[in-house]
Amino acid sequence: MPNPKLTTSNKRIHAFTDDALADFDATALATLIKRRELSNTEVIAASVARAQRVNPALNAVVTACYGQALGNARREQSGFFAGVPTFIKDNTDVQWLPTQHGSDAVKAKIAEHSAPFARQLLAQGLICMGKSSLPEFGLNASTEFARHQPTRNPWHTDYSSGASSGGAAALVAAGVVPIAHANDGGGSIRIPAACCGLVGLKPSRGRLIDGVAAKKLPINIVAEGVVSRSVRDTAHFYAEAESYFYNTKIPRIGRIQAPSARRLRIGVIDVGLNGNHYDAPTSEALAKTVQQLLNMQHHVEATSPQYDARFGDDFTLYWGMLAYGLEKAGRRIVGTPFNPRLLDPLTHGLANKLRHNKWQFPAALYRLKKAANDYANWFKRY
Repeated sequence: MPNPKLTTSNKRIHAFTDDALADFDATALATLIKRRELSNTEVIAASVARAQRVNPALNAVVTACYGQALGNARREQSGFFAGVPTFIKDNTDVQWLPTQHGSDAVKAKIAEHSAPFARQLLAQGLICMGKSSLPEFGLNASTEFARHQPTRNPWHTDYSSGASSGGAAALVAAGVVPIAHANDGGGSIRIPAACCGLVGLKPSRGRLIDGVAAKKLPINIVAEGVVSRSVRDTAHFYAEAESYFYNTKIPRIGRIQAPSARRLRIGVIDVGLNGNHYDAPTSEALAKTVQQLLNMQHHVEATSPQYDARFGDDFTLYWGMLAYGLEKAGRRIVGTPFNPRLLDPLTHGLANKLRHNKWQFPAALYRLKKAANDYANWFKRY
């Protein structure tokens, strides 16, 4: 098939067709492969064809390793998702692939080893098709770049796919793969999932193996995870991840395969951090969700987390600290040749936010650490 063209009559881009992938989620594909109703090779070949067909319009693949993926498909895979194709976000090392972090400032080099989380993900039998796009160091809420085309939303190519896991979300929503790696500090799983109509759950911090850079943060706000097209794929992913690594400080999730008989106390937040109410479509969707929960006999009540009024400003300073660190110590942080002059204007702007307010940062850091404890205490009720 020819590549789709970006015209006013063709704003929606997808790869779904009558091939081995069809519209199966990852769980269904894995089951069919285990039953030998599909082979690893034909599933990966279909994913390659889909990627080549739609990525020129979506700009979601940073590095492709289709030949390597087909080679891996010819070997027997083990794990719950054995033989299912996926992409790994380009801020996580995968052996034999470069890691660019979405930045022209980075002179990427080939990774000698896969990062610990990449190993946790691939241990489930998923076959890596390549690296998915993200904005520079995941600092933006949209996958856009100063010098390159943005990653586009497959539902409407004039719209953003969100960020920072925007490439992953675009590829899953378009049907190139059913599940893909994502990670989240301030919304980087949840925002692209919302933009692209996917399941995007940010897990409790520490539930999965932390990324290498996240461990070095003054407050680790980053959690690894996935975006998918079905709740059961996300549920199975976390169950399998626990079998590889289990944090004893956090209760197990276990294998969730059906609704629970347990009745929950659920708090509903109907205003934003700034005190503003949601827009009409969001409020309507929230009201429908509340009614669904009530129909399931859960206890639901309006609530609001208690937080310092300076929380938004404090988080912005923390965000600026990340950018400032890249300006000053990018090479040491990334571990490759690094040219700070090639950083995006957004990164420089965030760094300036900290540069001009350094004196406020110690107090902001103290309040953010306290906010984590306050938030945890608030959740003891729900």
